[in-house]
Amino acid sequence: MANPTSRLLTLLSLLQARRDWPGALLAERLDISHRTVRRDIDRLREMGYRIEATMGPDGGYRLDAGEQLPPLLFDDDQVIALAVALRSAPLLGAGTEEAALRALTTVRQVMPSRLRHRVDALDFTTLGRRASRASPGTDTGAVTDAVTPDVLVALSSAARAHEVLRFDHGSDASSRRVEPHHLVASNGLWYLVAWDLDREDWRIFRADRVTPRIPTGPRFSTREVPGGDAAAFVSARFKGSAERDEWPCTGTVVVHLPASEVAPFAADGIVTDLGDGRCTLVSGSWSWVALAAALGRFDARIDVVDPPDLTAAFGALAARNAETAGANAARAAPAWSRPPG
Repeated sequence: MANPTSRLLTLLSLLQARRDWPGALLAERLDISHRTVRRDIDRLREMGYRIEATMGPDGGYRLDAGEQLPPLLFDDDQVIALAVALRSAPLLGAGTEEAALRALTTVRQVMPSRLRHRVDALDFTTLGRRASRASPGTDTGAVTDAVTPDVLVALSSAARAHEVLRFDHGSDASSRRVEPHHLVASNGLWYLVAWDLDREDWRIFRADRVTPRIPTGPRFSTREVPGGDAAAFVSARFKGSAERDEWPCTGTVVVHLPASEVAPFAADGIVTDLGDGRCTLVSGSWSWVALAAALGRFDARIDVVDPPDLTAAFGALAARNAETAGANAARAAPAWSRPPG
């Protein structure tokens, strides 16, 4: 059984997670008796939390918001999550950067030393959504399992200490030895940028597919990531570029729509209003055909300004679409319209 303080923390976390909790379920989750649950509820009430008893055959408890802020209790994972959220605030661009920094400083001051060390060890860079259109082969698939704070701290700590990291990776649990460089967060996923010692090349690993091994290996001398910036390196790889943070294929078109209708869907493209219901759009992708297909989402006339490769890509895409439409026309037509036989 957990010590009383730890148990109270878990109980409060459970009460915050859902509106109503049957008493029997709380006792089962905490592995304690119904009587102990009632005593712990009374202790939380004494601390200022408004907890109501719910009636019925499965009588339980409900945590209500009070007029005054009671003492806040966080478990270890919540503290790490809070630190990550506050340190990511500059990306929001909502004018909350200074307030977030002050909030993180305040929270850090009241942390026990063991948690303060974990938060301080977590060093990462947040990448904006401009790299969300990944080229084929880029490891940006759906999340298989949420990455745990322990894994994030382990990866970041090894990078900060310049210690060789050993871990199992992916569904086949292949063993890797790397010199970890930096953690990068992008679109809800975490990536480790590292030098792979066995493959002698830079690699990007999904953190939710990494199972670190303990202990870490010997210290190493830091290498410079290509381009000198880990976030730019990840962004470049997402775009299908080996080195520079830019799309391999970038073109300019005139879209016959107002700029106000194009800009919200232009991703990292540059939109310029032409003033007559048209606008220019400079946009990129990992291939010319992919760029032509992406521009087709505007469902409007498009004039290619440059380069000729983009014009050719529209032609190739049109031929491919015509072939697809022809191959499926007979199958899609209603039965009464098909010729006999």
